[in-house]
Amino acid sequence: MTQVNATVRRNESPRPDSSGGREQRPRTKRPRSLVHLVDLALDNIVWILLVAFALLANLMNPFFLSVANLQNILVQATTLGFVAVAIALTLLLGEIDLSVVGILGFTGAVGALAVNNGIPGPAAIGLVVLLGAVIGLINGLCVAKLRMNSLIETLAMGLALSGAVLALTKGQTLTISSESYVFVGQGSLFGWPVMPLALVLLFVVIAVVLNRTAWGRKLYATGGNKRAAFAAGINTDRLRVEAFVVSGLLSGIAGWLATAYLSGVNSTVGSNLLLYAVAAPVIGGVSLFGGRGRVLGMLGGILLLTVVQVGLQLVNISAYYVSMVGGAMIFLAVFVDALRVRRRES
Repeated sequence: MTQVNATVRRNESPRPDSSGGREQRPRTKRPRSLVHLVDLALDNIVWILLVAFALLANLMNPFFLSVANLQNILVQATTLGFVAVAIALTLLLGEIDLSVVGILGFTGAVGALAVNNGIPGPAAIGLVVLLGAVIGLINGLCVAKLRMNSLIETLAMGLALSGAVLALTKGQTLTISSESYVFVGQGSLFGWPVMPLALVLLFVVIAVVLNRTAWGRKLYATGGNKRAAFAAGINTDRLRVEAFVVSGLLSGIAGWLATAYLSGVNSTVGSNLLLYAVAAPVIGGVSLFGGRGRVLGMLGGILLLTVVQVGLQLVNISAYYVSMVGGAMIFLAVFVDALRVRRRES
């Protein structure tokens, strides 16, 4: 009997396994701690670079971390901060606003002309901000209602406004003598310039709006998946118009701050800000494809680019190399964003 059972067992065909007869090999998994560390580094690369560059610049010039230079960095970052946040709001929607620098220059020129023609400083400031919002409204209607491509439409608007600045100034510098108009750009409180307070207030408001309001959540949802957002009942066209209006309003404020700081305006005001304004939010984590970005990252990107510019000037680097490094930082911004997207897709 035992021999029969043994013969039967030898003649039985082996049962196929669930892998179709192929030998299963254990999959190699990366340690979770390593994956988490890489993701954390990519999400906070801006702060890592900021600390590294600040320490390096201070080694080359100890004046870099002085109180006076830190004040200068914050002042320089304020105007960039407003236009960078303006672009970031449209990037979160999956759009882009390249007219921010044109709005900055045009509204600043209008403000200077208004003050020089007898309009009180506060009224001129209100006019500048309102004009920026109106230009943003035009951009939003063209993009949302006429279905224009935001990249081309806002680029054309920016070029047109830059030409308008040249026409208004006639290639000359318009000086501003109104103390109430230039106080924020020139004044100080307790030994600290007033201008950076505008940057602090901006990020407090933006953090609340994006993280604590329904409008902010709709912005992220629409940028992440426009069709799903529309199906969920979000008026995506209206949201896009509102985002461009806010972008124009912030650009108008930047125009006021820039001209207040300079106590004047010319045809080239803010002309070197556009690429940095795009790079700052992107290197800080705002996706070029919409739906993703943190307020703290935006701040880090703005500070990083400002620190790089000021630091290179302090160590007596040629202006040609400053521009080259700026271009490298923009390339790094796009490269890091592509890495983040690939890791999330995989």
